Amino acid sequence: MTAALDELLDILDLEPIEVNIFRGRSPDEQRQRVFGGQVAGQALVAAGRTVDPDRPVHSLHAYFIRPGDPNVPILYDVDRLRDGRSFTTRRVVAIQHGKAIFNLSASFHVPESGMEHQLPFPEGVPDPETMPTFQERMAPYAERMGDWFHRPRPIDQRYIADPPRVRKERRPPNQQVRMRADGKLPDDPLLHACVVAYASDMSLLDSVYLPHALSWDSPGVQGASLDHAMWFHRPFRADEWFLYDQMSPSASDARGLAEGKIFSRDGQLVVSVVQEGLIRVRPPT
Repeated sequence: MTAALDELLDILDLEPIEVNIFRGRSPDEQRQRVFGGQVAGQALVAAGRTVDPDRPVHSLHAYFIRPGDPNVPILYDVDRLRDGRSFTTRRVVAIQHGKAIFNLSASFHVPESGMEHQLPFPEGVPDPETMPTFQERMAPYAERMGDWFHRPRPIDQRYIADPPRVRKERRPPNQQVRMRADGKLPDDPLLHACVVAYASDMSLLDSVYLPHALSWDSPGVQGASLDHAMWFHRPFRADEWFLYDQMSPSASDARGLAEGKIFSRDGQLVVSVVQEGLIRVRPPT
C-alpha cells in the first residue's frame, strides 16, 4: 500500500464521538477547500457505521452546500431514518463552524436475486497496463502544473486521452479514465464503496468542459460540485482496475451535468454516477 492510500484510509477511519456522531479530518494538502470526494466518502463511512454490514449500500444522493474548510475537523451527524426488513435508510449532515456543508442520504439493501441486464462494456478501451501513468502523461506539463503534479495520489488514474487541463481544444463531451486504489485494500465492502465514492468526484466534470475547450483552471472559470448521486449495482473491489466512462449530456444556466458508468475489469457495470456542477465563465476583461 502506498503512503497516499494509507493516508486516505486513515482519513476514512472516522473518530466516533457519540452513537450517531463521527469526526473526520482533511489531509494536509494546502487546498483552498475540502475535496468533495473526501466529504462524500467520509459521510458514507458515517452512514455505514450505523448499518448492519450484511446490508451493502445501493445508492446515495448528496448535495454540496458550502465549501469545506480543510483546516478544521468535520462532524458527521447521522439520522437513522428507517430500518426495514429489506432496506435501511440514513441521512448524514456534515457540519463545520456550526453550519451544514454537505448533506447525504444513503440506502442499504439486503442482497436479493432478480432480473439481470446491463449496458455493454465500451469497445476499443486499452488495457490499463498499456496506458501511461498519470505522471508519464502529465510530465510535459509538470512545470505548469506545479504542486498538483507532484502531489501524492491514493488513486491510480490513467487517462485514455489528454484531460482538458493539458489539451484545451474542442472535443466531444466524453472521456474515459482507468482507475483503482493505489494498493491492496482490506476485504471490507463498505470501505471499497467509500473509496470509489471518493474517486468518483475525480475528473467527472471534465466531460462538461471538453466541448468548450476549457478546464477548471482556465482563466475566468469558476467551478464547484453541486450534487452527486451514485447507484451501486454489483459487488466490486476498488483496488482492482475499473473503467470510468464519462459523458456530459447537457450544460446550461451556468450548470453542467455529467454522467459516469464504472465498469469492473471483467466488464460488469458496477456503479452509475451522476453529478451536476456549477460552472461560471466570466468574459475576459
